[in-house]
Amino acid sequence: MENTENLTIGNKLTDPHLWVAKYADYLYTYAVSRLNDEEIAKDLVQETFLAALERIDKFEGNSSEKTWLTAILKYKVIDVYRKRSKSLGKQIKISEEEDKEEDFFYPDQGNWKLEHWPLQMGIEEPDAFISGEFTDILQKCMKKLPGLWLAVFTMKHMDEEETSVICKELKVTSSNFWVIIHRAKVNLRSCLQKNWI
Repeated sequence: MENTENLTIGNKLTDPHLWVAKYADYLYTYAVSRLNDEEIAKDLVQETFLAALERIDKFEGNSSEKTWLTAILKYKVIDVYRKRSKSLGKQIKISEEEDKEEDFFYPDQGNWKLEHWPLQMGIEEPDAFISGEFTDILQKCMKKLPGLWLAVFTMKHMDEEETSVICKELKVTSSNFWVIIHRAKVNLRSCLQKNWI
């Protein structure tokens, strides 16, 4: 590992001593919003800083320090997703939830049953998404999702990853991916309807 005093990378100056002060809060928020686990998020931020120090000679300065550190953290989050998905047994989780879907839809038509028709969520105003109360409820609902479902949903809708990337990283088939995304959305909608409206 190189000396971690101020380093000139490309045409940029970097100082690892300032990383915690400048980026720790941002990286922590990034990790906790994707994992819904504060302790793991804290650990991953520390691991990110250590990994960055070990690879500082590979940082070419083509992006900002923040972007570079976020990319390192992103792969650490994906590693957590992989571990969670392996420990849960993907096929079992999908089949366990099979019956619950019939509660919401007419099986032969694929349409919502009238009693489960989506209601107004009370979040039509853009500011509602910024609201701390809504965010808290959404995170609590996301915690209820099985680990694999949370990983797939987060990568698709928070990180805006391509479907092929998600399938490759989490080792799920394309058809399983779409089933998981659908069921995660149905479960989140149901949870939000019960707890937000």
